[in-house]
Amino acid sequence: MNGRLSIWKILFLIFLVAGTIYILKNHKPEVYTTNSGFIFGTQYEIKYKTTDDVHNEIREALEQVDNALSMFNKNSIISAFNNNIDTTANEMFCEVFNLAMDISKKTDGAFDITVAPLVNAWGFGFKEGVLPDSSTVKGILENVGYQSVALIDNKVVKQNKNTMLDCSAIAKGYGCDVVARLLDSKNITNYMIEIGGEVVTKGKNSKGTDWNISISKPTENTTSSQNGHQAIISITDKGMATSGNYRNFRIENGKKYAHTIDPRTGFPVQHSLLSATVIADNCAKADAYATAFMVVGLEKATELCKADNIEAFFIYANEKGELQTLATEGFNKFLIKQ
Repeated sequence: MNGRLSIWKILFLIFLVAGTIYILKNHKPEVYTTNSGFIFGTQYEIKYKTTDDVHNEIREALEQVDNALSMFNKNSIISAFNNNIDTTANEMFCEVFNLAMDISKKTDGAFDITVAPLVNAWGFGFKEGVLPDSSTVKGILENVGYQSVALIDNKVVKQNKNTMLDCSAIAKGYGCDVVARLLDSKNITNYMIEIGGEVVTKGKNSKGTDWNISISKPTENTTSSQNGHQAIISITDKGMATSGNYRNFRIENGKKYAHTIDPRTGFPVQHSLLSATVIADNCAKADAYATAFMVVGLEKATELCKADNIEAFFIYANEKGELQTLATEGFNKFLIKQ
C-alpha cells in the first residue's frame, strides 16, 4: 500500500514539474508598454498593460482625428470647411460637432467652436497681428455663433462664409477617447492616455492601484522652483481635462491678455479663475467643459457642474492675489493630496 502511494506521489510530482515547465515556457508575462510622440501640436504619452506594442495603430487613430479636426492640417475636413470647400464630414467630425453643439447649448455659448476668427484676431490661433479694437471685434462677432452652423446630411452648413471652426478645445480630449476605444477593442483593460494634459484612465497602473494624476500649480514660469503640484488625484475609468490661462497669454503695451476668449463678447476673459480641472465619463466632454468654465468664471462654473453632473476642481486668486481652491463634492473623493 505504501509503495503504491509513493509511486503516485512520484508521478504527481513529475506531472506538476512538467506542467510548471510548460506554463513557464509558453506564458508571456504582461508588461506595461509606454508609447509617446507628438500630435495636435503637443506631446502625448500612453501606458498600457499588454505584451503587444500597438503604437502604429495608435498613431493611425490619432492621425485620423488630426485629418478630421486640425485647423493646422491643410487637408483636414475642418480646414476644407473653413476655406469654403465642399466636403463631406466623416464619423469622427460628426461626433465631435454634435457634442460641441450640445455643450454650447448647455453653457449658453460659453463653449463655441465658431470662435476661430476671434482666436486668430487676438493672436492665439494660426494668425497673429495687431490686437483688435472694439469696432473690429464687433465686426468679427458677426461671423461667430454656434447657432449659425448646422450639420445636414453630413455636411456643415453655415450662414456666413466667413464663419470658421476651431475644435482645439475638444480635439485633444476626443483624441484620448479614440485611443481608449482602440485599446478597449483589443481587450486592453489597464491604461493611461495623456495628450497635452488631457487624460483618460482605465483599470490599474503597474503598482496595481488607480492612476495618480497631478494637477499643476498655476504659475507662469514653468521652470520656477516654486512650480509643482497643486493637487494629486487617484482616478480610473474616467476622462479628465484641465484648462488654464496662467501660461498661455499675450502681453501688449504692458497689458496681459488671456488666451481664453469669450465667444459671446469677443474679448479675452478677465476674472479670478486660473485653472479648471474637469472629470467626466469621457475626455472630450471634460475638455469642452474645462474651456467653458474658464470663460464663465468660478460662480457660474459651479452652477454648470450641478446642471450636467460634472465634477471639477478650481484654482483661483482671492482679493489679495492668494491661490485658493474649490472642489465639487464629487471631486473630493478623487483627491489624495493637496
